[in-house]
Amino acid sequence: MGDGSMDRAKGNIKEAAGDLTDDKDLQREGKVDQASGSVKDKVGDAADKVKDALRRD
Repeated sequence: MGDGSMDRAKGNIKEAAGDLTDDKDLQREGKVDQASGSVKDKVGDAADKVKDALRRD
C-alpha cells in the first residue's frame, strides 16, 4: 500500500470517527487526509508515466 492509499485510509477512519462522535474538526481532518492521499497518488502516477516515457527513448 502506497503513501496515498495509507493517507486515504487514515482519512476515512478519522472522518468516520468524527461522524460517530459529532467532532467536526476530526471530520475535516479526515477529509484533508483523504484529499492529500489522492494528490499523492496522482503525483506518483504522473511521475511513473514520465519515467516510462523517458525509458522508451
